Amino acid sequence: MITPQGPAAHGARRPVAIWLLICCAMIYAMIVLGGLTRLTGSGLSMVHWNPIFGIVPPMGHAAWEKVFTAYQRSPEYRDINFDMDLAGFKRIYYVEYAHRVLGRTIGMVFLLPLLYFWVRRRIPPGLTPRLVVLFVLGGLQGLLGWYMVKSGLVNVPHVSQYRLTAHLGFALILYALILWTALDLLRPRAVGPGSPALRRARRLAIATACLVYVTMLAGGFVAGLKAGFAYNTFPLMDGRWLPPNMFALHPWWRNLFENIGTVQFDHRVLALLTFAAVCMVWIVARRAAPGRRARIGLHLWLLAAFVQVGLGIATLLLIVPIPLASAHQASAVLLLTLAIFTVHALFPAREARDASIA
Repeated sequence: MITPQGPAAHGARRPVAIWLLICCAMIYAMIVLGGLTRLTGSGLSMVHWNPIFGIVPPMGHAAWEKVFTAYQRSPEYRDINFDMDLAGFKRIYYVEYAHRVLGRTIGMVFLLPLLYFWVRRRIPPGLTPRLVVLFVLGGLQGLLGWYMVKSGLVNVPHVSQYRLTAHLGFALILYALILWTALDLLRPRAVGPGSPALRRARRLAIATACLVYVTMLAGGFVAGLKAGFAYNTFPLMDGRWLPPNMFALHPWWRNLFENIGTVQFDHRVLALLTFAAVCMVWIVARRAAPGRRARIGLHLWLLAAFVQVGLGIATLLLIVPIPLASAHQASAVLLLTLAIFTVHALFPAREARDASIA
């Protein structure tokens, strides 16, 4: 338990919260850049992983020729990019390189202030174990990213949609945990109290936030299978409400993750359900008379839901243009961010003398 007391305690919490919010912003950028890496076909350009010295890019023509030769032995070059020259390779290499360097930078931005706050005894009591766990989870996310890339370096030049979605899902969980911790530091919450109407609104908001997360995971499978390039009509799928051969694979559950038509249909349905759920939260929670902070969160969450649905439909109809598809993913993370903020704001604030983080 973290039990800071009074104004001085608030002053001790604030720098830690700001640091964590900076980490959140960097993870947000990392998720968007990861999606861009996927969209530009850059993710398999770096066929080796060196977590210590890999931060240094190839220097000089001979070094570039060496890494290009290694790439030429990969399945992606052999089957897809066999006509690519060194200049084209550099373009995709730098996108993946930026993604990996940003990942290492996030690790340092998390670790060094963590050590500083720990040495200076600025971390609120009870929070250190959670921060250490978050750092370990960040390291595991890096390992999961390499495990994902390896699936496309063996025989088939395509990253496994299962590993891709796991990588995305883990990043979102890490992002949510850090953001929630920062919000707890800035505004300690009282768990449990509130009117019955507010508690019902809070439960509905939590369920809807989980639905946002599940919908984003479904989007990961769409990206992994490149399902957005099929059935580029809305609301019908090439003149049908249901895609053909929706359950062609056996056993049936494989269709949910491996059948392009079924995967896109699932994402469509989940997206519309999420939009309806956000609208319902907005209606129910406003009637529960939440505080000003929660009302702002509700309005922004609803606005983001409209934007996200519009971006998703436009991305589909225009057959996944890279800028629009990247904006769609960035908007999805924003939607999750506002969901977390709103859920947190629907908890009453704890009095300063009792401030704590459970």
